[in-house]
Formats: sequence, structure tokens, C-alpha cells
Amino acid sequence: MKSLIDIRRDLHQIPELGFQEFKTQSYLLATIESFPQNRISIKKWKTGLLVKLDGLNPSKTIGYRTDIDGLPITEETGLDFSSSLKERMHACGHDFHMTIALGVLSHFIHNPINDNLLFLFQPAEEGPGGAEPMLKSEEIQEWMPDLIFALHIAPEYPVGTIALKEGLLFANTSELFIDLKGKGGHAAYPHQTNDMVIAACSLVSQLQTVISRNVDPLDSAVITIGKITGGTVQNIIAEKARLEGTIRTLSPEAMKRVKHRIEALVKGIETGYECETMIDYGSMYHQVYNTESVTREFIEYIRNETDVTVVECREAMTGEDFGYMLKEIPGLMFWLGVDSPYGLHHAKLNPNEEAIDVAVRVLTSYISYKGN
Repeated sequence: MKSLIDIRRDLHQIPELGFQEFKTQSYLLATIESFPQNRISIKKWKTGLLVKLDGLNPSKTIGYRTDIDGLPITEETGLDFSSSLKERMHACGHDFHMTIALGVLSHFIHNPINDNLLFLFQPAEEGPGGAEPMLKSEEIQEWMPDLIFALHIAPEYPVGTIALKEGLLFANTSELFIDLKGKGGHAAYPHQTNDMVIAACSLVSQLQTVISRNVDPLDSAVITIGKITGGTVQNIIAEKARLEGTIRTLSPEAMKRVKHRIEALVKGIETGYECETMIDYGSMYHQVYNTESVTREFIEYIRNETDVTVVECREAMTGEDFGYMLKEIPGLMFWLGVDSPYGLHHAKLNPNEEAIDVAVRVLTSYISYKGN
């Protein structure tokens, strides 16, 4: 087996979008098949993998999940091992996540514990979402874990630190796509048209009032419109416009209220600008809610039995489809400090590779404690 640093750098060069992770799956499979195979069972699921490691005297199955997809971002790190794929980058740290999972798997192949282990190499976390369908798949049914864990890199924390909290860690999230269709025409005759650029601009302004006037000030929610497209050339009034954005809330109830209000505002635009509209919520992710008892035990163990610093953090508006797994299986997710000046989804994100060893040590120690 290569060093974990070399594996991370290999994976960093082949970031692929959700359910297109063919090179990634092949690399993972080749690496896992290089391990001793006497206790390993492998199933493919779409472009992901399920890897079961038999325990010596099992009473339960402990699950560990890693995501494997990349993002549609052009890398700007200047690294010798930068992405080899055009407009693709592991800008959310999934190359780290996969490497850590392989490190933990390798450890337990050579240091068996009593309980079974299940490693989920899950595709499409960034979209359209792989956790929920993987959890419902036939492939996982006979191997369903009793506990499950995961991590996510955190550029803002130093190496040697992990951060987490009981209960809500990541928000409920939903994509948001709104299409507007009116009547285009010559720029010199605006009275004969229904201008969708004007309609889109009005709608963007109105959407900001949802947060300021329709969400409890003691609750939290976000609507971000990250992309607007409309029109064809400068002297033709736009027949069509499209808004693309995201919704994030700290409760499922707030998500329902926000969507209800968005739909009312869009109906108003439809009437006021005499146009057709369509809303698509795209991928929707359930909140990441750490099981309280498991999280308390984990925090106490890491503080008492390792040299890693534990920070009890606040909840974040980040979205993560691991929430679907925690909805059905007790467990937790934690932030792993990687000490980078650039944040998640940034084209210059370059996490400190020393964090890989920290994560492997934390996970192997705790899983050994839980599984023996």
C-alpha cells in the first residue's frame, strides 16, 4: 500500500462529479483489493463501494462513511498534484475523507477487533445526493450498521483539533431554481414585451424579505441567489430568466415556511409581470443531527484518551447528506481541523496533510474502544 499522503495526492488529481466517479471507484477498488482479503467483502453501489470487514466475535456492525465526489471548480492551488480534470477539483476535502477511510480500513485489517466494520464510499454528496438512496439500497440491507460515524474537514481549525456538538450540527438545505418566461422583443419597444430581467431583479429583492420578515428572528435561515441568467444580446429584451440559489434553515419547520413564502412571491411575480414561472427545489438534504449520547461519549473519550483538542462548536449552515444516515442510524459527524487560509469550495483550498494522521489515530482509537 502507498503512503496515505501519496494516496491523497493521487485522489486529488481525479475529482469527478456525482455519480460520475468512475476513476475514483476504480482507484479505491484497486487499493482495497491490494489488502489481505480474508476478512473483506466488497459490493459496488452505482459509482460507490460498500466494504465489510468481518470482526473476530461480532455483536454489532460499526459504520464509517466517506464521500467521494468532487466539484465543478477550476483549481488554482498551483500544486504539483493539481487536478488533472478540466474544471473539476476536490475543493471540499473529499480526497482527504477517502484517504482517511482507507487508512482506518487498513489499520483494522491488520489489527482486527471483535465487531464488524462497514465502510461506505458514498458518491454524489455534492449533488444530487447519494446518502439517501445508498441507505435505501438492497446492497446495504444485510450489512446495515448499528452505529455510524463520519467527518468533514474544517479549514478554520488548526491541525490537532476536532470540533463537534451534540444535536444539530449542519442545517437543512435545499437547492433553488426559479425559471421565468415572459415575452421578448426589440429594446426600442419595451411596451410590447414582458421583460424577464426586470422580473428577475424584482424577485431577487423580494426574496431577501423572506428572511427578514417571515422567519422568527430567534431562528436562522438563509436564501442565497448565486447565479442569474437572462437574455441573449444587449438590444433584445429578455424573454427568459433563471435564478439559481440555495436555502438553508436550522429546522425542518423553517424550511417549510421559507418555501411557502417563496412560492407566494413567485406567484406574485407571475401576476405582476404577466409571465410563466416554475420552481425546482433540486437536491434537498436533511439536517445533520448528532446522537446526543454517542456524541457525549465520543467527546469524553477523545479528551481523556488522546492528545487531540476537542472544541464544542456551534451549528453551521453547511449542508451534508450524511444527515439522512444519522436520521436512521445513531452516530455522529465531526469537523477535522486542517488549517487552511482558504475555505471550503475555494479554488485555492489546500488542507494541511498532517491532519490525515490525526484523523486516522482518533478514529482507530475510538472504534477499537467501541468494537471490543
